[in-house]
Amino acid sequence: MFRCRACRSGDGEIVLDLGRQPSWDHMPPADQPLPDPKFPLCMWWCRECWLAQLLEDADEVTEVPGIEPRAMLDQTDLSIARMEEMGLLTPGATVLEFGSPHGESWLPRLAGRGVVPPASGAPADLVLDVYGLLHEPDQADALRRRAEALAPGGTLVLQLLSLATVLRHRQWFDLRHGHRGYWSVPALDRALHRHGVGVHRAWRYPLAGGTVLVAATRSPRPDPETLDLVADEVAVGVADPGLLRGLQDAAGSAAELREWLCAEGAAGRTVLGYGAASRAVPLVCHADLDATLLPAVADASPAKQGRRMPGTDIPIVSPAELVGRAPDRVLLFLPELATEVREALPRVERSGGRWVVLDPQPRVVEPVHAS
Repeated sequence: MFRCRACRSGDGEIVLDLGRQPSWDHMPPADQPLPDPKFPLCMWWCRECWLAQLLEDADEVTEVPGIEPRAMLDQTDLSIARMEEMGLLTPGATVLEFGSPHGESWLPRLAGRGVVPPASGAPADLVLDVYGLLHEPDQADALRRRAEALAPGGTLVLQLLSLATVLRHRQWFDLRHGHRGYWSVPALDRALHRHGVGVHRAWRYPLAGGTVLVAATRSPRPDPETLDLVADEVAVGVADPGLLRGLQDAAGSAAELREWLCAEGAAGRTVLGYGAASRAVPLVCHADLDATLLPAVADASPAKQGRRMPGTDIPIVSPAELVGRAPDRVLLFLPELATEVREALPRVERSGGRWVVLDPQPRVVEPVHAS
């Protein structure tokens, strides 16, 4: 019987089942034949502690190097500014970071502020976790280690994509192999209290639909805004299995994506994709797309170019190749990159092409100069 990764309870249920899918990081060379290995992809929700989590993982998940988008760098700047406002980056303060495959370390960006690493094995005044927690197979152990790393009076800062965001925007495609824990702020607060820590402050930012920055301490005194955020997440349904099961219905948008691509093809329009990111893989696989419907997906990461999307024959190409093909539509799998990629690839629209975002159905983004 499966037991919760955080509280060990066996009392829970599957709220989202995407069937068998390849691991999102399995991006073989474009000429490597199918099929790819597939594994169950299900979200299990614990009634005891409210953690939504990956039920079963792929055999091995290794992150494929990507390019840090400007939107994520901007979010990092906002988070660092918030820590400065809290007085956490004072000269001489010790900082320890738990690593994550997502994005770059924050430590180089803290250089020049006078913060220093702790002595070997010593606790730190500031403990950072930027999307690292969701990758941990044992969530209870991961939280314990972060709490134990805190010096007296220290602060644990975590950045995460809240389960409330997944639920509020019906982002069922955020479920993927290698991502084991999907925390809401109220669930995280309950779990941290088991380790002598609690949510002190929390802020929501627009990245990825709703990224949350959490500051936790051993003497939490949440302000009204933090209490409102926690209450809002409960109201959204993070503790309601009936509402969480609605993610299964939301996954039906994959069929709508396929129907839209079929209609575009029937109308004689060429559609290419942009962004071979991890969240694109459940969309592509659940919609059962292939190169006849989506001939290529472009990505700025050289490490991904020349490979193919997992579970499909769709090749990953460079942005320059995408522009050279002059597509009628470019399906953007990462809506938060819209401004950035439109500025970087103006020829798409100059050639008559249009960017498309999933909202949750495909929506054509009109050019800036349009009336």
